[in-house]
Amino acid sequence: MTKVVLSSDHAAIDLRRAVADHIEAQGYEVEDIGPQTPESTHYPKHGHAAAEAVASGRADLGIILCGTGQGIMMAANKVKGIRCGVCSDTFSAAMIRQHNNANMLSLGARVVGEGLALSIVDAFLGAEFEGGRHATRVDMIEG
Repeated sequence: MTKVVLSSDHAAIDLRRAVADHIEAQGYEVEDIGPQTPESTHYPKHGHAAAEAVASGRADLGIILCGTGQGIMMAANKVKGIRCGVCSDTFSAAMIRQHNNANMLSLGARVVGEGLALSIVDAFLGAEFEGGRHATRVDMIEG
């Protein structure tokens, strides 16, 4: 069973919970590492914590959220071995898995509504890395 870690800042708690419920209903194992309360918090620590879970192998994939998806994605990508992309459409979500072997997805709760977010998540989780010429490029990213 694929394990997915989820985290967000305060701006995305409701959407994160909707994503967690959605993928859990599809049979994914979910580890929601919070936060659980709406007090203002700092997205870098939440992005980093989820990225560490993926990089360490505690989770297979990660989904992180903040207001735009940008800041938390930047924090996650600081962790060695993480390839996280922010997506606001299903095509990009599938392509970051197929061509970039992304192991994390970032969403902006103030950018996409719940319906679109769930479709983006489905596209991300439903895609697989194609390898081949893309593997060479991923190796270049990894340095």
